[in-house]
Parts: sequence; C-alpha cells; structure tokens
Amino acid sequence: MSEVAQIIDTLESRLAKLLAKIDGLEKNRQEMQQELKKATTVVQQQSKEIEVLKSQHDSLKMANSLLGSEENKRDTKLKINSLIREIDYCIAQLSD
Repeated sequence: MSEVAQIIDTLESRLAKLLAKIDGLEKNRQEMQQELKKATTVVQQQSKEIEVLKSQHDSLKMANSLLGSEENKRDTKLKINSLIREIDYCIAQLSD
C-alpha cells in the first residue's frame, strides 16, 4: 500500500507543478496579448501619421513647383490641367 501512496504523492506533486506552470503560462499569454494590443494601436497611429505626412509632402511639392521650382514643373502643369478640366465639367453641368 505504501507504493500506491508514494505514486499518488508523486502524481499530486507533478499535478501541482503542472497547474502552477499553466497559471504562469496563462499570465504570460495575457501580458503578451496586452502588448500586442498596444503595438497594434501604435502601428495604427503611425499609419495615420504617415498618411498626414504624405499629404503635407504632396502639398509642399505643389507649393514649391508653383513658386517656380523646376523639379515638379511637369506635375504642376498636369495638376493645373486636371483642375481646369474639372472646372469646365462643372460649368457644363451648370449650363445644362
């Protein structure tokens, strides 16, 4: 009977260790999920900031080309032509 009691004690101690390890892993998983949420939020904020900066960059390029910069002269001409077409379209719509 003492062998059976010893086996049961061994199993109980192993089970206790396993339960402790499961608790530790669960805490670790929760911490990692929180870190993932934080990282996702940061990535979203940075993506928005990148979009704003791209828009500002395009505006600055346009302003520079309107001020006489030779680098973006072609882009400026294309943009002006596009705006003229849009205005003509609006005038035609108002005429009808």
